[in-house]
Amino acid sequence: MRAVACLMLFAGVASAASAQANPATMRFEWNTDVASCGAPPSHTWISAVGPVTETTAADFEAFAGRSDLRGAVIVLDSEGGSVLSALDLGRAIRRREMTTTVGKTTKVMCADGTVSHSTLSPKADCESMCAFVLLGGVHRYVPTEARVLVHQIWLGGKRKRSLENQYTANEVSLVQRDLATLARYTIEMGGNIELLETAARVPPWEPLYPLSRDELRHFAVATEVPSFRLSALAAPIPTESTASQQTEMQAPRP
Repeated sequence: MRAVACLMLFAGVASAASAQANPATMRFEWNTDVASCGAPPSHTWISAVGPVTETTAADFEAFAGRSDLRGAVIVLDSEGGSVLSALDLGRAIRRREMTTTVGKTTKVMCADGTVSHSTLSPKADCESMCAFVLLGGVHRYVPTEARVLVHQIWLGGKRKRSLENQYTANEVSLVQRDLATLARYTIEMGGNIELLETAARVPPWEPLYPLSRDELRHFAVATEVPSFRLSALAAPIPTESTASQQTEMQAPRP
């Protein structure tokens, strides 16, 4: 069966929504916007929240299992992370012909502590390598209120003190290799190589660069206009779903 969703269902976060801490690694979860009590889901989507780590691509494969995810929407809310794992995740999304977008998923809780349903807000960030995961979608939609921010890839273990650290020839070679791999991936996904050029101009010790609406379209990060809608009858959420030094493109955290 095909999981489908409406990309324009974004709603304000409900006051009864539960606070959710940022996970240590990207977490994948099915969501529906219909409250409990046995009503069939109207819209479904997969939330992808948290940093991309070495295990993220494998975690997604385990989550997807044998489910047919063609046409499903995956909603990204991430600060980036591992370059190679992000590229594997983007390719896994493309193989399944999924749609990518940016948004913040919030669970709305019942009085008894159980989850009632989820809401989507377009006010979310897709930072660093998340922008390249976004490229994995056959269709890519970035709401006007969302931000896609980029900067250079860097060694994960030396990201936070990048100006003070010393670097070996092998480490510089690793960055160059992964930069070439990232360039090949960008073209493979149908993106504009100027996306990588723009990111490479911003060192990790400077603030991330937010892509403008024109840049999102020109770089093919977004392939749909804001009025784009993907809607149909929703399929049941599949019951099978479960939840070394690398270069990174991730926003520094205090």
